[in-house]
This record gives sequence, C-alpha cells and structure tokens, in this order.
Amino acid sequence: LIGSLLLISFVLIPGILKGYSPVLISIAVASLISIVGSYVTHGFNRMTSATVLGMITTVVITGILSAISVSVAHLTGVTSDESVYLNLNTSGALNMSGILLGGILIGLLGVLYDAAVAQSVAIEELCRANPNMDKKELFARGMRIGREHIGALVDTLAIAYVGVSLRLLLLFASGSWESPLVTINREHFTTEILRTFVGSIGLILAVPITTWIAVKMLHGR
Repeated sequence: LIGSLLLISFVLIPGILKGYSPVLISIAVASLISIVGSYVTHGFNRMTSATVLGMITTVVITGILSAISVSVAHLTGVTSDESVYLNLNTSGALNMSGILLGGILIGLLGVLYDAAVAQSVAIEELCRANPNMDKKELFARGMRIGREHIGALVDTLAIAYVGVSLRLLLLFASGSWESPLVTINREHFTTEILRTFVGSIGLILAVPITTWIAVKMLHGR
C-alpha cells in the first residue's frame, strides 16, 4: 500500500503536472502498482505472474476503451470546482480529459486487483485438487467461479460510484424544471455513467483474460 501511494505521489502526479500524457502515465503507474503490490503481497511465483499479466493486459484494454469513450462523448474533464481551479492554475496547459481517463484507470485498479488475484488463485487450487484436469475443463471451471465473483464486484463498483455521485442524483431528482434527458446529458452525469460502464467492462474482461493466462502458466506445473 505504501509503495502504491509513493508511486502515485512521486510518479503519477508530478508526471501529469509536467505535461506528460495522463493516459500513458496512468497506464504505466497502474502497471507498476500491479507489479509491486502483487509480488510483495503474494511472492514471486507463477500464480502472481499470471495475476500481474492479467491486470496489465486489462488495464491497457480499459485505457484504450476509456480514451475512445471520452472522445466519442466529447467530455472535457472540467466537471468540478477542483478541475476548474486546476485548469486556471496551470493556464490550461493540462489535458483535463486525459486526467479524467487517468482517474478512471486508477479508480478501477483496486477492484481489478481483487478480480485478477481471485481468478489466479482459483486456477492454482483447481490444478492442485485435480492435476489431471485438461485445460478446457480447467478454464470452464475457472470462468464459473469468475462469473459469480464478478457479479458482486461490478455491483460494488457501481454502488461506490453512486455514493460519490449522490449530490448529482439529488440534483437529478429535484430538477423538475428541465427535461431528464437534458440533465442526463450534462457532463457531470455523462462522466459518472461512463465511469461506471467502462469500469464494469474492464472488470468483466479481467475474468477471461486472467483465467486464460493462469491456465496457460499453471496447468501441468
């Protein structure tokens, strides 16, 4: 945890303030956090390596998906007082939509770590329980475990975002003076909807990606 906070404090934040691409540096830091956190917590073994590879692959795919989504939705990233002040303090030099993307990736990382570790451990234990199980059955059983787990994680992620966006929901409920479609299309709402969808898709992708990598690395070993 300390290592993750140090990477965010001394790599991610200074890198963004210096003008580096928020998306690329967020993917890089998220990957480093995955590597450091996984190997320190679980040790140097094949299970941990499968977890790390699954997480990094999912983070890269989610980063690309986030960039496409933000571009298509025409989001500026300026949705709060903090983003307005930051934009003024840096004379508009920062890529605010890129910072939005970075926030989505870093926010997803904790739940993604949970999903990836669970899948790798499940495959490892299935291999130990039945070393003669073929790869196809091993993958199918791992996916069965993952489907049940990911349902709870997506729910957790969505509810967490709802908690953060409670003021926006209250605004929506009290905004009888304008059309609900107009309210939903305000950038505050669009950002939170996008964050939830992209985060959920990233979590769902983590299950087959990590399971497949774990099966390849752990079967027969």
